Amino acid sequence: MTGAVPGAGGAGRLAGLLLTGGRSRRMGRDKSQLVLGGRTMAARLGGLLVEVVGPALALEVGPGSSGLAAVREAPPFAGPLAAVVAGWRALAAAGHTGPVLVVACDLPLLDAGALRLLADWPGAGSVVPVADGRRQLLSARWSPADLAAAGAALAGGARALREVRLGDDLVELGPDGGAGRVATGWTADWDTPEDVARLLALVAPEGEVGG
Repeated sequence: MTGAVPGAGGAGRLAGLLLTGGRSRRMGRDKSQLVLGGRTMAARLGGLLVEVVGPALALEVGPGSSGLAAVREAPPFAGPLAAVVAGWRALAAAGHTGPVLVVACDLPLLDAGALRLLADWPGAGSVVPVADGRRQLLSARWSPADLAAAGAALAGGARALREVRLGDDLVELGPDGGAGRVATGWTADWDTPEDVARLLALVAPEGEVGG
């Protein structure tokens, strides 16, 4: 563990998890260390989480590359489900019982406005964007009940986030579902050098990607 785990947030507060611990096999280099606009993706997205949830409730799950307090899934590189559960357990151990924004480290178009859209959406259920017919579970707000379901799924042998049964109060946001910004692509990730080339034009004039 790197740094102090965020303090208790209580039932009404929102926390944030940034996932940085993937192997980045298809990219060929660590995606969290790609530089966009003069900052690594880990630092940039960690900063966005801090902007929305505050520094006391933002936590990295990974090697500690974002500047946030960090914990690690066990074993390392066990996948997003294990990472989400590890982060949720660390927050719960510190007393947090509220919802959590879950963000992957490879979302170059994500901004604070998108995170606030998720954070402020009414209701107690998870809020998950849907793009190209797929739930974007790594740019979503997870409810406490669905985080507990993720923990139960992992303990039961599940290895993928899509295996988690989300609650009936789930809200799915699509281009015509009151959240048109989903259609602008802020859920788009980059997994390969070709993805970087395709998405770079959309983030200009922030600058070239390096790292």
